[in-house]
This record gives sequence, structure tokens and C-alpha cells, in this order.
Amino acid sequence: MKDSSVKSIVLVAAFTALIIVGAIFSFPAPWNPVVPLTLATLFVVLTGMLLGPWRGLSAVGLYLFLGILGLPVFSGARGGFQIIAGPTGGFLLGYLPAVFLAGIIVRLGRGSLVSLITAAVVATLAIYLPGLPWMHYQLMGIVEDWSWASTWGKYTAPFLIGDALKAAAAVLIAEFLKDRIT
Repeated sequence: MKDSSVKSIVLVAAFTALIIVGAIFSFPAPWNPVVPLTLATLFVVLTGMLLGPWRGLSAVGLYLFLGILGLPVFSGARGGFQIIAGPTGGFLLGYLPAVFLAGIIVRLGRGSLVSLITAAVVATLAIYLPGLPWMHYQLMGIVEDWSWASTWGKYTAPFLIGDALKAAAAVLIAEFLKDRIT
């Protein structure tokens, strides 16, 4: 096995572990009983920035696979397909395009600060894009009088500041580590 193959395997495993740690150590949002506060999204964005699209996709794919198998890797140390099928499943599936897009953007921008910032914004939006409609339709059948305004007010707007801070942290960490990891 080549040194580069070993390095890739180690990096994918390490970043999968970071995502797991970021997800497991979560706590309920005071304003929202369904979506917990985690650092998983920070590590997903960072994974794409530092590992690139394909190794990043491998790390996130491994994370999701382990969770679907039932290992306690999702928020609150939960696992199983029911988590993917539940209200937050769209956000978890959004990790796949998020990590890939972050990796592509940083690669095309040659790791410049502008590419890191762009990647963080695009990746965060890529998580929301499947997450919000998925959650909306999941909760529409459970919560009486559920509307898009409810989805925005309870499940989007309150998280924007935290997600912006996590995106900014990912940019700062990636800027510091980009030449040390790859």
C-alpha cells in the first residue's frame, strides 16, 4: 500500500471521528425540542475544506453508514435508520453535498481565503437545502397547524447565528491547517 493511500485512510478515519465527536456531544436547543445543537456541521464543512471532495465524501459517507448501521454516532449518541428517516434526516443527508461542494470550491480556489469563506457559506446552505423541506414535511403530519413560517421561525432563524459562527470557525481552522494536513 502506498504512503498516500495510508495517509488518505488515516485522514478519512480521523475526520469521521471528528464528525462523530461533534455530533455525540450535543445538547437540546432551548427553543427547539427536535434539532439539537452540535458541532457536527462545523466538522463536516472543515472536512470538505481540508480533505477535498472525494476524501471528504468518504468521511461523511462513512459517518452516515455507521449511524445507519445503528452505531451511536448521531446527536446524543443515537444511531439507526430511524434517525435518517426522522425530522433531522434531511440535514444529515445534506452533509453529503455540503462536504463535496466545500471540497470542490476550495480546490478550484486553490485554498485561498475567499474560497474557504465561499465554501463555508455554500456548504452550510447545502445542509439546509434538504434539511428544511424534509423537516417541514415530517412535522407537518405531527404538529397541528404547521406552516413554513413555523419551520422558519422555530427551526431555521434561531440556528443561523450559531451556524454562521461554526462556518467562521471552520474557515479559521482550515486557514491554519490547510498546508499542514494535505
